[in-house]
Amino acid sequence: MSTFDIKKQRETQAELATEARKELDSITEKTSESEAKEIEARFDARMADHDAIDARLVREAKIADAEKRAVEARRPVAGDSVDAGVELIPAEYREVFAKVICGQRSELNADELQVLKRGASDFRTQTGGSNTAGGFTVPTTLKDEIVKSMLAFGPMYSEDIATVFTTSSGNPMKIPTVNDTLSVAAAHAEGQPVVDNSTKDVTFGQKSLDAYAFDTDFIRWSWELDMDSIFSMEQLLAALLGERLGRIANNRLTVGTGTNEPNGIVSASTQGVLSNSDAAITFDEILDLEHSVDPAYRGSPKCRYMFNDQTLLAVRKLKDGDGNYLWQQGNVVNGAPSSFNGRPYSINQSMAGIEANKLPMVFGDFSKYYVRKVGAPVIGVMTERFWPDMGVAGLIRFDGELGDTAAVKHLAMSA
Repeated sequence: MSTFDIKKQRETQAELATEARKELDSITEKTSESEAKEIEARFDARMADHDAIDARLVREAKIADAEKRAVEARRPVAGDSVDAGVELIPAEYREVFAKVICGQRSELNADELQVLKRGASDFRTQTGGSNTAGGFTVPTTLKDEIVKSMLAFGPMYSEDIATVFTTSSGNPMKIPTVNDTLSVAAAHAEGQPVVDNSTKDVTFGQKSLDAYAFDTDFIRWSWELDMDSIFSMEQLLAALLGERLGRIANNRLTVGTGTNEPNGIVSASTQGVLSNSDAAITFDEILDLEHSVDPAYRGSPKCRYMFNDQTLLAVRKLKDGDGNYLWQQGNVVNGAPSSFNGRPYSINQSMAGIEANKLPMVFGDFSKYYVRKVGAPVIGVMTERFWPDMGVAGLIRFDGELGDTAAVKHLAMSA
C-alpha cells in the first residue's frame, strides 16, 4: 500500500491556498515595488507546491486504478490453477491480516472488515481449512516463505538433491523406468544380418507418483500476543509451519514405506553392503558401498552419500593402525569434512543411526529418485473456532519413488 496519505495532502493543499491568499491580499497601494516582488515570489512558491501535490494526486489515482485492474485480472476463477509465484493478495489485505493474527480483529473498522471479507471470498483458492467458523485466506508471501523453510529443513524436498516434478493437480503420474546397464553391443561380421531374436530387447517398467496429503495440526497462540509487524509475524509463522511441513516431507521421502505414503529413498534402495558388526562400520565397508553402485551412476552430478549427523561423527572418528584419523586436515572445512570420500554428502536426520538391523547410509545417483509436488502448501487461519485465541495450519501433497533401484544402494547393519 502506498505511504502517500491523500487526506493529509488535501489538507496541506488547503493550507497552502490559504497562505497564498494571505500573501496576495497583503499587497496594497502602500506596498513598495521590492516588497511586492518578494510577496509575489512567496505566493508563486506556495502555489507551485499546491500544483505539485495536484500532480502527485493525479499520478496516485492512475497507479491505484492500474493496480486495481491488475488485481482483478489476476483473481483466479473456478477451475484455474494457482501459480505460487504470482502475488494474488493486495498489500491492504496483508495489513488487515496482520491485525487479525495478532488478536485485534474486534478492533477492525468497517472498511477493514470489508477488505477481510473480500479477501476470504475472492481468494478462496488460497485458503485451506476454511469454513463458516471464521476461515480466511493467507498472504501469498507467507506461502513462499514456508516453501523456503521446507527446502532449508529437509534435503529430500530439494530439487538440488532429487528430480522434482510440480503439478497443479494430484492425478496419478506414471513414470517409465529402465535399467540397460548390463546390455552391450556385439561384434558385427561383414555381410551378416543383424541378430533379431528379442534377446536384447529393452525391458521397460512403470512406477506411479501419487499425491499423499499431510497437515501440520493447528499452531495456536493467545490473543494477548503483542502486536508485531506483518513481516515479522509472517516470518514466524513461515518458520513454524515450514519446519513442520519440512519434517514430514523429508521423513516420508526418506523412510516412507510406499504403502499409502511415499516410497522413501532408504526404503526403496537395494542392499549394497552388509556390515560385519551390529554397532560399528569400517572405512572398507564404506568403499564397498560406493563400488556396489555401477560406475554409470557414479558419474552423475547428483551422485552422493546420505546419512545422519551421528553417522558422520562415527566415520570422522575412524583411525588407522597408528591412531591417526583417516580424515586428514586437507579434507576438513570449519571442523567438518568438505566431502565424504571425495564425494558430496547430505545430512538427513530422518535416517537411522549405526544400530543393529538399521540402514544408516545410502549412496548413489539421487537424480533417479523422483519427488512429485502438488502445487504449493495450502494454509488456513481460524478465528472464531479458537476464540479468543488464534490458530493456523498448513497442508501439502506430495509423493516420492526411486525410478531405478540399481542407482541407489544402502549399507545395512548386521542383526
